[in-house]
Amino acid sequence: MPAIRALPIDLVNQIAAGEVIERPASVVKELVENSLDAGATRIEVEIEQGGLRLIRVRDDGGGIAAAQLPLAVAAHATSKIASFDDLERVASMGFRGEALASMAAVSRFALTSREAGSEEAFRIEVDGGRMQPVRPARHPPGTSVEVRDLFYNVPARRKFLRAERTEFAHIDDLVKSLALARADVAFHLGHNGKPVRLWKAAADEAALFERVAAVLGEEFPAQSLRIEQAAAGLRLSGWVGLPSAARGQADAQYFYVNGRRVRDRVVTHAVRQAYADVLFHGRQPAFVLYLELDPAGVDVNVHPAKHEVRFREQRLVHDFLFRSLHEALAQTRAGRVPAAVPQDEGTLRMAVGGAASAAPMRSWPQADGQSRLALGVREDPLGAYAALLGESAAAPARAVVASTPEDTPPLGFAIAQLKGIYILAENARGLVLVDMHAAHERITYEKLKAARSGTGLRSQLLLVPVTLAVSAREAAAAEEHAESLAAWGLELSRGGPTSVVVRRIPALLEGADVAELTRAVLAELAQHGSSRRLEEWENALLATLACHGSVRAGRRLTLPEMNALLREMEATERSGQCNHGRPTWTELGLAELDRLFLRGR
Repeated sequence: MPAIRALPIDLVNQIAAGEVIERPASVVKELVENSLDAGATRIEVEIEQGGLRLIRVRDDGGGIAAAQLPLAVAAHATSKIASFDDLERVASMGFRGEALASMAAVSRFALTSREAGSEEAFRIEVDGGRMQPVRPARHPPGTSVEVRDLFYNVPARRKFLRAERTEFAHIDDLVKSLALARADVAFHLGHNGKPVRLWKAAADEAALFERVAAVLGEEFPAQSLRIEQAAAGLRLSGWVGLPSAARGQADAQYFYVNGRRVRDRVVTHAVRQAYADVLFHGRQPAFVLYLELDPAGVDVNVHPAKHEVRFREQRLVHDFLFRSLHEALAQTRAGRVPAAVPQDEGTLRMAVGGAASAAPMRSWPQADGQSRLALGVREDPLGAYAALLGESAAAPARAVVASTPEDTPPLGFAIAQLKGIYILAENARGLVLVDMHAAHERITYEKLKAARSGTGLRSQLLLVPVTLAVSAREAAAAEEHAESLAAWGLELSRGGPTSVVVRRIPALLEGADVAELTRAVLAELAQHGSSRRLEEWENALLATLACHGSVRAGRRLTLPEMNALLREMEATERSGQCNHGRPTWTELGLAELDRLFLRGR
């Protein structure tokens, strides 16, 4: 073996740069985060040739003193932490003290800064790690950093970079993410001398809304729910997309922890479970969510590029996220627009556990005849359908129903049935179309779940206990969570260091593969500290029962039956989607209908 020797400082810095600086977007991320930590209210990012030729970030933050400039570009030098206690409670975006030194090692680097209140600015340049003396310069209060010819002295790294358009797309996505993290800061992004993005600082809720719409698309705010929830020292806020607005890929998911965008398996798992009952297979939800907690409760010193975090109370965070999102999505009902809609905004909003709450469901006019669908709703259609029922039959409805839009239910009143599949209804805004089987399937499914919760869970004793070989971690999870599993009807006991014995299973799952069920539950318990797999298995069975017990396509319904179905949809949780995530209804407003027929043109 060769002798052990210390690496040259230039090589050390280039190795560190390989961990921190993956591509031009990594440079932009570190520089903009430094600007945010410096208290900037405006940040300008100028890019040339996708960042290969030039990356310039200018801010109006606090600036750096002339004597501090050499330290600013030195490795492991920072103003953000001073002790291990500071590292345990990191509240700033940056804290490692490696970013500027790493950039300076693989580029032609220059930093110009002027402290707030100072009349002089100073500049320091570093060329491939070789530092030049500090000299006076002209600059407004704040800091500018220029990174030219990235990786010019590391040609192997430069070869792995993509085309100019691709690299700039990464930078654009990054700036969007940072703009969402700090809506109170103005951002400007330019490429090759042309402006690309310009966001003013958001001074109120409406301006914040505009920035969210600018990043995720104009249609997102109108298809999202506003979340505000706090419990156990955690606070969650932001927007979650309605299931009907799900996307084919996970490109509209922004999750921030104390202002830092992160990717985390605990978060991903909680979100997936919250949407499990309403999302079509293969689709991905869209969301912008901000989680705030004590900095001591999250370890941000996990990944060199700070992409990942580790929660100290993973189960608490997981359960809080799941419960908050699950409750919000459960309150969505077909045709229902939650209260607390912002002024001059068309977005659905819902305050979960906050001061604002969804408007209570109204009781719409009813008649004495009971629907034959056994939906528990008694009503007659409005007299507006005299053409279908005859004027004499419509008269009683006219007497009890006012003609104002406020007295029309969200899904309106049925007009007719199309091909034995769709219900056509008229509401205050226009035409409503309902997939009657999908809608009745959701109603039946929710009733079955409620019945299960009301009567409790029964378990089925296995004639012969099943012994399974599992990992030591899974065996420990089975022992730790034995009581909660028993509440779901799954009775386990530890048979040894790496084995468990299954004695009972939920009665609803009689005939299920005991080994597969148990291993799936224990795998989630071992990884996340909690599991909803038993509930998901039972829900899958109830969904099958609901599907077979719902009104089938091709069945002709009377108007009272159709209206009964509409009223139950308005009162049932998650009724906007069937059990498989398909939409149950859609609406065509008068403006859309007028466009179809070119009215007013």
